[in-house]
Amino acid sequence: MTAPLTPPNRPSSDDHHDWRKPGPGGEPGGPAVAYGSHLVPASGADREELRADLRRAGIVAAAVTVAGVLMGLLWLWLAPRVPLVSDSTAVFLNDSEGEEAIGADGTFALLGLAFGAVSAALVFWFHRRGGIWLTVGLAVGSVLGSLLAWQLGTRLGPTSDVVAHAREVGKGVVFDAPLEMHAHGVLLAWGLAAMVVHLVLTAAWGPRDFEGEWASYGGWGPGAPSAPSSGAAAPPDGA
Repeated sequence: MTAPLTPPNRPSSDDHHDWRKPGPGGEPGGPAVAYGSHLVPASGADREELRADLRRAGIVAAAVTVAGVLMGLLWLWLAPRVPLVSDSTAVFLNDSEGEEAIGADGTFALLGLAFGAVSAALVFWFHRRGGIWLTVGLAVGSVLGSLLAWQLGTRLGPTSDVVAHAREVGKGVVFDAPLEMHAHGVLLAWGLAAMVVHLVLTAAWGPRDFEGEWASYGGWGPGAPSAPSSGAAAPPDGA
Protein backbone atom coordinates (compact mmCIF):
# COMPACT_ATOMS: atom_id res chain seq x y z
CA MET A 1 0.00 0.00 0.00
CA THR A 2 1.57 3.24 -1.13
CA ALA A 3 1.24 6.72 0.35
CA PRO A 4 -0.75 9.28 -1.64
CA LEU A 5 1.40 11.33 -3.91
CA THR A 6 1.82 15.05 -3.27
CA PRO A 7 2.05 17.15 -6.43
CA PRO A 8 5.43 18.89 -6.73
CA ASN A 9 5.74 22.59 -5.97
CA ARG A 10 2.46 22.70 -4.18
CA PRO A 11 1.64 26.37 -3.52
CA SER A 12 1.51 27.42 0.08
CA SER A 13 -1.55 29.05 1.58
CA ASP A 14 0.55 32.18 2.06
CA ASP A 15 1.29 32.52 -1.65
CA HIS A 16 -1.96 34.36 -2.17
CA HIS A 17 -1.17 36.86 0.56
CA ASP A 18 2.15 38.24 -0.74
CA TRP A 19 0.62 41.69 -0.81
CA ARG A 20 0.72 41.68 2.98
CA LYS A 21 4.42 40.89 3.17
CA PRO A 22 6.86 43.80 3.47
CA GLY A 23 9.06 44.39 0.49
CA PRO A 24 12.68 45.60 0.38
CA GLY A 25 13.37 48.40 2.80
CA GLY A 26 10.35 47.57 4.93
CA GLU A 27 7.86 48.83 2.33
CA PRO A 28 4.69 46.74 2.04
CA GLY A 29 4.43 44.76 -1.16
CA GLY A 30 0.90 45.83 -2.12
CA PRO A 31 -0.85 49.12 -2.88
CA ALA A 32 -2.15 49.50 0.68
CA VAL A 33 -1.96 47.84 4.06
CA ALA A 34 -4.80 47.38 6.51
CA TYR A 35 -4.46 49.54 9.62
CA GLY A 36 -7.50 49.22 11.86
CA SER A 37 -10.50 49.88 9.65
CA HIS A 38 -8.65 52.12 7.17
CA LEU A 39 -6.42 51.56 4.18
CA VAL A 40 -3.16 53.48 4.46
CA PRO A 41 -1.20 54.33 1.29
CA ALA A 42 1.84 52.09 1.19
CA SER A 43 4.23 53.97 -1.10
CA GLY A 44 5.04 57.36 -2.53
CA ALA A 45 3.22 56.50 -5.76
CA ASP A 46 0.04 55.75 -3.84
CA ARG A 47 0.32 59.00 -1.93
CA GLU A 48 0.73 60.89 -5.18
CA GLU A 49 -2.31 59.12 -6.59
CA LEU A 50 -4.32 60.02 -3.50
CA ARG A 51 -3.31 63.67 -3.80
CA ALA A 52 -4.29 63.63 -7.47
CA ASP A 53 -7.68 62.14 -6.60
CA LEU A 54 -8.26 64.78 -3.93
CA ARG A 55 -7.24 67.51 -6.37
CA ARG A 56 -9.71 66.25 -8.97
CA ALA A 57 -12.44 65.97 -6.35
CA GLY A 58 -11.82 69.57 -5.26
CA ILE A 59 -11.99 70.83 -8.83
CA VAL A 60 -15.24 68.94 -9.42
CA ALA A 61 -16.78 70.27 -6.19
CA ALA A 62 -15.82 73.86 -7.07
CA ALA A 63 -17.09 73.61 -10.65
CA VAL A 64 -20.41 72.07 -9.63
CA THR A 65 -20.86 74.69 -6.90
CA VAL A 66 -20.30 77.54 -9.36
CA ALA A 67 -22.95 75.99 -11.63
CA GLY A 68 -25.42 76.86 -8.85
CA VAL A 69 -25.25 80.49 -10.07
CA LEU A 70 -26.79 79.45 -13.38
CA MET A 71 -29.42 77.36 -11.65
CA GLY A 72 -30.36 80.26 -9.38
CA LEU A 73 -30.82 82.58 -12.34
CA LEU A 74 -32.92 80.00 -14.16
CA TRP A 75 -35.05 79.47 -11.07
CA LEU A 76 -35.63 83.20 -10.77
CA TRP A 77 -36.62 83.35 -14.44
CA LEU A 78 -38.80 80.23 -14.65
CA ALA A 79 -40.47 80.09 -11.24
CA PRO A 80 -44.10 81.29 -11.30
CA ARG A 81 -44.83 84.52 -9.46
CA VAL A 82 -47.32 84.80 -6.61
CA PRO A 83 -49.51 87.90 -7.22
CA LEU A 84 -50.40 90.03 -4.20
CA VAL A 85 -52.64 93.05 -3.76
CA SER A 86 -53.10 95.56 -0.97
CA ASP A 87 -56.17 97.47 0.19
CA SER A 88 -54.03 99.92 2.22
CA THR A 89 -54.75 98.00 5.44
CA ALA A 90 -53.57 94.46 4.62
CA VAL A 91 -51.99 92.40 1.84
CA PHE A 92 -53.92 89.57 0.19
CA LEU A 93 -53.41 86.99 -2.50
CA ASN A 94 -54.77 88.29 -5.76
CA ASP A 95 -55.78 84.72 -6.71
CA SER A 96 -56.59 82.72 -3.60
CA GLU A 97 -56.94 79.50 -5.63
CA GLY A 98 -53.66 79.82 -7.49
CA GLU A 99 -50.88 77.26 -7.17
CA GLU A 100 -47.97 79.59 -7.86
CA ALA A 101 -46.65 79.16 -4.30
CA ILE A 102 -45.88 75.47 -4.74
CA GLY A 103 -44.83 76.05 -8.34
CA ALA A 104 -41.58 77.66 -7.17
CA ASP A 105 -40.63 74.50 -5.25
CA GLY A 106 -41.51 72.27 -8.20
CA THR A 107 -39.47 74.39 -10.58
CA PHE A 108 -36.47 74.21 -8.27
CA ALA A 109 -36.80 70.43 -7.98
CA LEU A 110 -36.97 69.96 -11.76
CA LEU A 111 -33.97 72.20 -12.28
CA GLY A 112 -32.09 70.28 -9.61
CA LEU A 113 -32.79 66.96 -11.33
CA ALA A 114 -31.65 68.35 -14.68
CA PHE A 115 -28.49 69.91 -13.27
CA GLY A 116 -27.72 66.72 -11.36
CA ALA A 117 -27.96 64.55 -14.47
CA VAL A 118 -25.87 66.95 -16.58
CA SER A 119 -23.18 67.45 -13.94
CA ALA A 120 -22.85 63.70 -13.34
CA ALA A 121 -22.57 63.04 -17.08
CA LEU A 122 -19.87 65.72 -17.48
CA VAL A 123 -17.90 64.44 -14.50
CA PHE A 124 -18.02 60.91 -15.87
CA TRP A 125 -17.01 62.15 -19.34
CA PHE A 126 -13.90 63.96 -18.10
CA HIS A 127 -13.02 61.53 -15.29
CA ARG A 128 -14.16 58.14 -16.49
CA ARG A 129 -11.98 56.37 -13.94
CA GLY A 130 -14.25 57.51 -11.10
CA GLY A 131 -13.31 56.82 -7.51
CA ILE A 132 -14.71 57.45 -4.06
CA TRP A 133 -13.17 60.92 -3.72
CA LEU A 134 -14.56 62.02 -7.07
CA THR A 135 -18.00 60.89 -5.95
CA VAL A 136 -17.62 62.80 -2.68
CA GLY A 137 -16.61 65.93 -4.59
CA LEU A 138 -19.65 65.60 -6.84
CA ALA A 139 -21.97 65.16 -3.86
CA VAL A 140 -20.52 68.12 -1.94
CA GLY A 141 -20.63 70.35 -5.00
CA SER A 142 -24.25 69.40 -5.67
CA VAL A 143 -25.36 70.36 -2.16
CA LEU A 144 -23.41 73.62 -2.20
CA GLY A 145 -24.69 74.44 -5.68
CA SER A 146 -28.29 73.96 -4.57
CA LEU A 147 -27.75 76.22 -1.56
CA LEU A 148 -26.14 78.86 -3.75
CA ALA A 149 -28.99 78.70 -6.28
CA TRP A 150 -31.57 79.05 -3.51
CA GLN A 151 -29.92 82.07 -1.91
CA LEU A 152 -29.22 83.75 -5.23
CA GLY A 153 -32.77 83.34 -6.48
CA THR A 154 -34.37 84.67 -3.31
CA ARG A 155 -32.01 87.65 -3.03
CA LEU A 156 -32.34 88.71 -6.67
CA GLY A 157 -36.11 88.24 -6.67
CA PRO A 158 -38.77 90.63 -5.38
CA THR A 159 -38.08 92.20 -2.02
CA SER A 160 -39.04 90.30 1.10
CA ASP A 161 -40.45 93.44 2.73
CA VAL A 162 -44.00 92.93 1.51
CA VAL A 163 -45.49 95.79 3.54
CA ALA A 164 -43.07 98.36 2.19
CA HIS A 165 -43.58 97.05 -1.33
CA ALA A 166 -47.36 97.31 -0.98
CA ARG A 167 -47.09 100.91 0.18
CA GLU A 168 -44.79 101.70 -2.71
CA VAL A 169 -47.07 100.35 -5.44
CA GLY A 170 -50.27 101.72 -3.87
CA LYS A 171 -53.77 100.48 -3.13
CA GLY A 172 -55.29 97.92 -5.51
CA VAL A 173 -52.12 97.43 -7.54
CA VAL A 174 -50.98 93.84 -8.09
CA PHE A 175 -47.33 93.09 -7.30
CA ASP A 176 -45.19 89.97 -6.98
CA ALA A 177 -44.54 88.23 -3.70
CA PRO A 178 -40.93 87.37 -2.78
CA LEU A 179 -39.53 84.19 -4.25
CA GLU A 180 -39.53 81.65 -1.42
CA MET A 181 -38.88 77.95 -0.91
CA HIS A 182 -41.41 76.15 1.27
CA ALA A 183 -40.24 72.52 0.91
CA HIS A 184 -36.52 72.55 1.66
CA GLY A 185 -36.23 68.91 0.70
CA VAL A 186 -35.97 69.99 -2.95
CA LEU A 187 -32.43 71.14 -2.14
CA LEU A 188 -31.42 67.46 -2.30
CA ALA A 189 -32.77 66.92 -5.83
CA TRP A 190 -29.50 67.93 -7.47
CA GLY A 191 -27.38 65.65 -5.29
CA LEU A 192 -29.68 62.64 -5.59
CA ALA A 193 -29.87 62.91 -9.38
CA ALA A 194 -26.10 63.32 -9.63
CA MET A 195 -25.40 60.26 -7.50
CA VAL A 196 -27.87 58.03 -9.35
CA VAL A 197 -26.74 59.06 -12.84
CA HIS A 198 -23.05 58.81 -11.98
CA LEU A 199 -23.56 55.36 -10.46
CA VAL A 200 -25.43 54.12 -13.53
CA LEU A 201 -22.82 55.50 -15.93
CA THR A 202 -19.95 54.03 -13.92
CA ALA A 203 -21.62 50.64 -13.69
CA ALA A 204 -22.41 50.57 -17.41
CA TRP A 205 -19.30 52.10 -19.00
CA GLY A 206 -16.75 52.41 -16.21
CA PRO A 207 -13.29 50.81 -16.34
CA ARG A 208 -12.80 47.17 -15.45
CA ASP A 209 -9.16 47.32 -14.35
CA PHE A 210 -9.73 45.15 -11.28
CA GLU A 211 -10.52 42.14 -13.43
CA GLY A 212 -6.97 41.95 -14.69
CA GLU A 213 -5.35 42.44 -11.28
CA TRP A 214 -7.50 40.22 -9.09
CA ALA A 215 -8.79 37.63 -11.54
CA SER A 216 -6.10 35.14 -10.60
CA TYR A 217 -6.20 35.90 -6.87
CA GLY A 218 -7.19 32.83 -4.90
CA GLY A 219 -6.84 30.46 -7.85
CA TRP A 220 -9.75 31.63 -9.98
CA GLY A 221 -10.11 33.62 -13.15
CA PRO A 222 -8.34 33.53 -16.52
CA GLY A 223 -4.91 34.11 -14.96
CA ALA A 224 -5.13 31.17 -12.56
CA PRO A 225 -3.45 27.86 -13.37
CA SER A 226 -5.88 25.24 -14.53
CA ALA A 227 -6.52 22.28 -12.27
CA PRO A 228 -5.80 18.78 -13.59
CA SER A 229 -8.84 17.13 -15.07
CA SER A 230 -10.46 14.20 -13.32
CA GLY A 231 -9.78 11.99 -16.31
CA ALA A 232 -5.96 12.34 -16.13
CA ALA A 233 -4.01 9.11 -16.06
CA ALA A 234 -2.94 8.02 -12.58
CA PRO A 235 0.79 7.33 -11.97
CA PRO A 236 1.78 3.65 -11.74
CA ASP A 237 1.75 2.03 -8.33
CA GLY A 238 5.42 1.47 -8.35
CA ALA A 239 6.23 5.19 -8.76
